[in-house]
Amino acid sequence: MAFTRLGLRSELIEALKALGYTAPTPIQEKSLPESMAGKDVIGSAMTGSGKTVAFVMPLLQKLLDDRAKDPHKGGLRVRALVLVPTRELATQVEKAVGELANFSPVKCALIIGGASFHSQTQDLKRGAEVVVATPGRLLDHIRSGTFHLSDVKVAVLDEADRMLDMGFMPDVRRIMKLLPKDRQTLMFSATIPPEVERVVNEFMRSPVRVAVDRPRSTATSVKQWIYPVTEGQKAEFVTALLRLDGVDSVIIFTRTKARADRVTDQLKRKNVACAVLHSDLSQKDRDKAMLDFREGRQTILVATDIAARGLDVPEVSHVINYDVPEHPDDYVHRIGRTGRAFAEGDAITLVSFEEERLLPSIEAFIGQKIPRRALEGFAYAVPPRLHSYKAPLSSSFRIRRVIPRGGGSRFRR
Repeated sequence: MAFTRLGLRSELIEALKALGYTAPTPIQEKSLPESMAGKDVIGSAMTGSGKTVAFVMPLLQKLLDDRAKDPHKGGLRVRALVLVPTRELATQVEKAVGELANFSPVKCALIIGGASFHSQTQDLKRGAEVVVATPGRLLDHIRSGTFHLSDVKVAVLDEADRMLDMGFMPDVRRIMKLLPKDRQTLMFSATIPPEVERVVNEFMRSPVRVAVDRPRSTATSVKQWIYPVTEGQKAEFVTALLRLDGVDSVIIFTRTKARADRVTDQLKRKNVACAVLHSDLSQKDRDKAMLDFREGRQTILVATDIAARGLDVPEVSHVINYDVPEHPDDYVHRIGRTGRAFAEGDAITLVSFEEERLLPSIEAFIGQKIPRRALEGFAYAVPPRLHSYKAPLSSSFRIRRVIPRGGGSRFRR
């Protein structure tokens, strides 16, 4: 199906062509007819499958249709609201709105924490029909009287399950209660846990549910590998991986902010250039890290799970899980940063002995066993265990101890 068959306005078709989009992705093809008909929609699909376009296009279509019926509509009044969990995702969505509205008069404002409240107020005064916001900062503007929800006709909740995980759901509920009842609501969420389902039941009207692939599935374009390695050798191991051919653009995920800083420092001491991204950084530093990574000035990004969901970074060749995630769904979203838009990618998970306990739940969640590998030529302090079942190491492979120059020990299979 071509976009032209979906009944989109010419301004939007022109914008899609300028961006190189010729045909809708599966989630767009399934959700756009429903949302453009004015129905409430819950969309679920793999990361990198085009969910942003799936909700931006119908809200722009509605705004442009209303303008055509009444030229006085638009301008200063906010008529579409998009709520997202993180500043980085908000910035990305605001950029997408701008690109898709490039051939129309619709303007968009970005309302996020860590940026100037005064500048955001001025942007709202100058006029914006679409606002992309994080919940906390939006409530700040509502309390200050610099933002009003009375004219909103379309509300979007993007990454709703992530907003729940990050503790934003009470703020989301406060905002939803202030919205006009006569509105359209679109929700995009990888999973629908009970608390998100309660929001659906309370604030959405007979929503149409659209799903592409199982929420627990991983993209078939992503090759997944487990590399067993001791905790003390992880930094050395990652450095060796980064020097392999074909490792071009990499996101390294850690479990904590302190860990991300520590890994970044370790890599820099080994003359490996990299950027770091986590929530303790200033907004300016976070924006710079993402921009440098997107534009290729930095090819390695060390990040916490703040970067795991929703961020559209093209051409990530590898995701490396420095730490095994505690929650299986975080594993799915982390590795979804590579193999996006059906390109190929590799997802590598480093597993220490202490982290072995986390693997069964991940493999059960994604419905597949992740193959194990050893890195050829790496000087393992302890031989890697290439089988997850309990069996003597000697039954799996032979070990030969080699004494390299300078002392130490090296094991080879």
